[in-house]
Amino acid sequence: MEITNVMEYEKIAKEKLPKLVYDYYASGAEDQWTLQENRNAFSRILFRPRILKDVSEIDVSTRVLGFNISMPIMVAPTAMQKMAHPDGELATARATSAAGTIMTLSTCATCSVDEVASTGPGIRFFQLYVYEDRYVVRQLAKRAEEAGFKAIALTVDTPRFGRREADIKNRFALPRDLTLKNFEGLDLGEIDKTNDSWLASYAASQVDQSLSWKDIKWLQSITSLPILLKGVLTAEDARIAVEYGAEGIIVSNHGARQLDYVPPTIMALEEVVKAVQGRIPVFLDGGVRRGTDIFKALALGASGVFVGRPTLFSLAADGEAGVRKMLQMLRDELELTMALSGCSSLREISRNHIKTDWDFPHYLPAKL
Repeated sequence: MEITNVMEYEKIAKEKLPKLVYDYYASGAEDQWTLQENRNAFSRILFRPRILKDVSEIDVSTRVLGFNISMPIMVAPTAMQKMAHPDGELATARATSAAGTIMTLSTCATCSVDEVASTGPGIRFFQLYVYEDRYVVRQLAKRAEEAGFKAIALTVDTPRFGRREADIKNRFALPRDLTLKNFEGLDLGEIDKTNDSWLASYAASQVDQSLSWKDIKWLQSITSLPILLKGVLTAEDARIAVEYGAEGIIVSNHGARQLDYVPPTIMALEEVVKAVQGRIPVFLDGGVRRGTDIFKALALGASGVFVGRPTLFSLAADGEAGVRKMLQMLRDELELTMALSGCSSLREISRNHIKTDWDFPHYLPAKL
C-alpha cells in the first residue's frame, strides 16, 4: 500500500506492534478527551488564503536557537523507540539528520546520547526529567553536553505521571530485552535491582515532585546548554519562564498523557505567544499530522512544531525510511499549503491567514 499521508502510518503500526506497545504509544490519560482534542482543534481553524501572489519558489528553511534547519518541523522526544523498531532512536537520528532538522532524544530512550551521536552529524536536543537525586541529573546533562547535544528540553508538566488506563490494563513494562540506555553506567546510588525492568521503574518513580522555578536557575548553573521548558500551557507560566531565563518554550500537554481536560496545544499556543512578546521562541508539540496543521501553528505565532507519535508510527511501519518519508510528507504538505495561501516564505505567514473558532464567544469544546 502506498502511504499518502502521515495518519496512515498509525494503522500500519497498530497492525505490526504488540497491543501493549501500541497502546503505550497511542493512548492518553483518563477519558482521553485532550487526546482527541489535540487533533480536533485543528479542524476549528480555517484559512484566509491570499491570491495572485508569486509562489513559484517556496522557502521553508528557518533558524532555531541560532541553528539553521531545513524546515520548521522537528522530532519530539518519545520514549523507548526500540519497542517500535530494532534500530530505535538510531534510525530516527539518521532520518532526522538526513532531513536537515532537529531530533530531541528522550531521557527514557533505548539508545544513549553517545549512541545517537555516533550516527553522524546532526542538531540534537536532549529532553530531561529532574530526579530526586540531583547527582543523576548532573550526570545526564553532562553526558548530553559532552555528546554534542545543543539544548536541553526540560519537561515541566510531570511532578507525577498521569493515569494512563491502557497501560494499567495491559500491565505495561519495558520488554526484558530492552533497557533505558541513558541510565547505564550512572551512579544511581542504592536501589533495588532485583527485577528485570529496574531501570524503567527507577525512571518512573524518582521524578522530583518538589521541582519548582528555583530549579531552573540550578539547572542553568550545571550546564552551558540553552534550556527550553516543555509543558507550558498558560500565559502566567510563560511570563515566569521568560523571567527565569528560559531560552524557549514548547507548548505541550505531554501528548495528552498527563492531565486530561487541559486545552489542546494549538488552542493554548496563542496565549503563550502573546505573553512572551517575542522575547523567546515558542514551539508547538501535540496533534500535528498535516502540513495544514503546521501552517496554522505558524500563523498563531509558533516558531516551529515538534512531532512525536508520527515519528513512532512511521518508525514502526518502515524504520528509518518511514521516518524520512513522514518528515518529507509533512514538508511537502506545508509547502503546498503555503503556495495555496499565497506565502513564499515562513515570514509571510501571519495571523491574517487564518481564523479560529475560539475567536468567538460561541466556541464550545466538542462532546466526548
